[in-house]
Amino acid sequence: MGLFDHKTGVANDGGDTGADGTGTHGKRSGMASLANEDFSVIDAIGGPRGVLESVLPGVVFVVLFVATRDLHLTVMVAAALAVIQVIVRLLQRQSAMGALAGVFAVAICLVWAWFSHDARNYYLPGFLVNSFWIVVLAISLIVRIPGIGALVEFVRNPVTERPRAWLAAWRDDKPLLRAYMIVTGLWIAVFAARLGVQIPMYLTNHVGWLGTARLIMGVPMFAAAIWVTWLIIATPLHRHRLAEAAAKQE
Repeated sequence: MGLFDHKTGVANDGGDTGADGTGTHGKRSGMASLANEDFSVIDAIGGPRGVLESVLPGVVFVVLFVATRDLHLTVMVAAALAVIQVIVRLLQRQSAMGALAGVFAVAICLVWAWFSHDARNYYLPGFLVNSFWIVVLAISLIVRIPGIGALVEFVRNPVTERPRAWLAAWRDDKPLLRAYMIVTGLWIAVFAARLGVQIPMYLTNHVGWLGTARLIMGVPMFAAAIWVTWLIIATPLHRHRLAEAAAKQE
């Protein structure tokens, strides 16, 4: 789905996106949707189908394991479900790239759980990915090139040459830079909250509660966080767009 896919524990989720981060209706989803002038939370989370495809393997995994305590059966059913999602898209002649990316992400989690013989390890890759983004975004704040801002600006205006000029074009806009710094800090807090809540459950072997927390802190938390992100950056980004348009007309 583009950057930040919480199928792997990162920020966004959904299956209605292709490899280019655009949805089935040509609209960007995930974090890339913040670059849309007509931003929509529904589009950002991949639409109803994207949400369903995203959460279903996780729901099946936690419910089936809690009910049966049979890890091998649980892994096989969850894997089969993920594959069926891709097959259905192919039969409907829709783009399967987003679903394939989701299958790959789910497969990593399932393989980890299978070979470790521990259902908790289905969630371990997500911890690693969340930790990775905390570090990356924190470094981006330290060097004052906020990661969320860099992503949005790259989607709006991909840099192919003169990267310094590209950086200066948006970093010199102080209100916009400030907004990007704030929302980058917000996403660090989102990832940290996931780890702070879920790792204790992992360590105490509460698989059912861990799965529930993972689902709640997946699509719902992502939707809330990306909406707040848009509220913070919308005004300075709109003004920046107007300034760009005025400069081009001169």
